Amino acid sequence: MTQSATKKNSNVDRVYVRLRQLAANFEFKPDARINESALSLELGASRTPLREALNRLVAEGFLTFQSGRGFFCRSLSPSLVLDLYEARVAVETEAMRLACKRATDEELLLLKETLDRHEQTGQPVTDPDILLGQDEEFHLTIVRLSQNAELVGMLENLNDRVRYVRLVYLKAKVDQAGQSDRSRGKTSAHRTILRALLERNTETACLAMRRHIGRRREDAAEAVRIAYSQLYVPDDRTMERRL
Repeated sequence: MTQSATKKNSNVDRVYVRLRQLAANFEFKPDARINESALSLELGASRTPLREALNRLVAEGFLTFQSGRGFFCRSLSPSLVLDLYEARVAVETEAMRLACKRATDEELLLLKETLDRHEQTGQPVTDPDILLGQDEEFHLTIVRLSQNAELVGMLENLNDRVRYVRLVYLKAKVDQAGQSDRSRGKTSAHRTILRALLERNTETACLAMRRHIGRRREDAAEAVRIAYSQLYVPDDRTMERRL
């Protein structure tokens, strides 16, 4: 690869990483048209790398493209969030089936030790970022145990696309409760899933995973409502992006 080609790819990657962060956090409002000229100036990027990065994000589901109109931020609705959760069920139950067969005893022991460490803090975890991070780590670890890189990539993409809604919802619930009783329920569900996985009981493990994700799925409508209230309420800490 020539030096100029390397530099071009590096520039596209830089723009892509920044745009992906903006899109994942809905700093572009749902269904809002992307102003490419303003974005090019803001990111210090020429039209070509910007377009390449935008097209990558369309392929990954973070943006949409309408012929003759341009690029738009993805929509945010209960039905779309439900789609993501249904996709998670499909990916994670298949990954669980494979993990029951392919995971080594050492890998399962390490997963158990990680879950034990999360539970042995003495007090329920109330930081939404930590709670969500622990949840994603647990689920991704199981999918990695499937030894199927495509399933891992699918779950990583699904996590990134639903993370904003999950985090906003979790923060609201923690604020309402004063402490996260949900963290105990989540940990208990993880323990049930892990027990079945340790026994390599495929049917029970898949059912436990399906039920666990299903409980999060039931919150989709309220989660989207809370997300919209956060997105469209002025926040002095963040300058609204007018693109």
